[in-house]
Amino acid sequence: MRNTFRRRLGWKLFLSYLAVVLLAAAVLVLAMELTLPRAFARHLEAMEMAMLSLGNQHLMADRDLASDLVVNFRTAVTEATLIALGVASLIALALSALMTRRIVQPVRQIMEASRDIARGNYGRILPLPNRPLAELDEIGQMAHSFNQMARQLATAETMRRQLIGDVSHELSTPLTVIKGSMEGLMDGVLPADATTFQQIHQEAARLQQLVADLQELSRVEAGAYELRCQPVDIGVLLAEIANRLHRQFADKGVALHVQPAPALSVVSADGDRIAQVLINLIGNALQYTPAGGEVMVTAVAQPGALCITVSDTGVGIPAAHLPHLFTRFYRVDKSRARASGGSGIGLTIARHLVEAHGGRIWAESEGEGQGSRFHFTLPLPRE
Repeated sequence: MRNTFRRRLGWKLFLSYLAVVLLAAAVLVLAMELTLPRAFARHLEAMEMAMLSLGNQHLMADRDLASDLVVNFRTAVTEATLIALGVASLIALALSALMTRRIVQPVRQIMEASRDIARGNYGRILPLPNRPLAELDEIGQMAHSFNQMARQLATAETMRRQLIGDVSHELSTPLTVIKGSMEGLMDGVLPADATTFQQIHQEAARLQQLVADLQELSRVEAGAYELRCQPVDIGVLLAEIANRLHRQFADKGVALHVQPAPALSVVSADGDRIAQVLINLIGNALQYTPAGGEVMVTAVAQPGALCITVSDTGVGIPAAHLPHLFTRFYRVDKSRARASGGSGIGLTIARHLVEAHGGRIWAESEGEGQGSRFHFTLPLPRE
């Protein structure tokens, strides 16, 4: 019960006002108990002095005496009530101000912090009691949510700046090569032969692919594309992709194995988008698997979902890098040449496409030299 009161702002307000009312009533009663006898005694003394001054007139009718007694009693009660009410009001105001301050102060802190966030100061974090989230009241939970929002905005701002830097670097590398080659041709340093033109063409194609990847990333992150979902047989789709990539695997000397899909392998999905995800994952496995290795593609039915796994016997991934693989432009090996490392966007696009289908994607690896496994799920139709 006590924890319930601590976690609910409404109960806090109710109890604070109830405390004010009860305290005011207690002060009122106490003040009347202390002031009423004295006030009444004082008025009785005044009445006795008036009766003594009248001499023989003290034989007046009892009715008049009773009337005067009632009047004096009422006067005493009124006087005591006014005094008690004044004292109780002052104490109630002080207690209300204290309670209100304890409630309003956190709200003001949130308001000031929100202004700092609006000015771009994403590092503003509100102080919180050292208690579990479930034990905080509504204001405490709102402050916790505010801190989460501030951290996410700070992360988004950092990623935005990093994205600008990464895009600038990615674009500058092929442009520098193209410009250097053209200057070499104009100065006569490089021969105007097929090798030089082939190098320029490769860098231009790489630049064009990067721009296409950036456009695709922009669309999938903004959700500016339409999923044309229809029944797709994953077994048939895997066979088609394996046949499409067969020559690339043969040229590198890497074996590609596709296990037969289970009987329940038909999902409602956009076949072209899922093919894009599979080509990305299988191509990524080929890229990081040396000659003589192998890549395995399997599909396993799970409760309510179909899990597709692309595993390889390649270079592996350190555990520290696994949570960041699907971040745009992220590379495990920072020193890897851009030509062999890809654009660093494909896995990010794959994550967005899988999540758009209601699935999830993740990676596993035992470490360097131990190969890696990329899994993603697709919901199965409900029967």
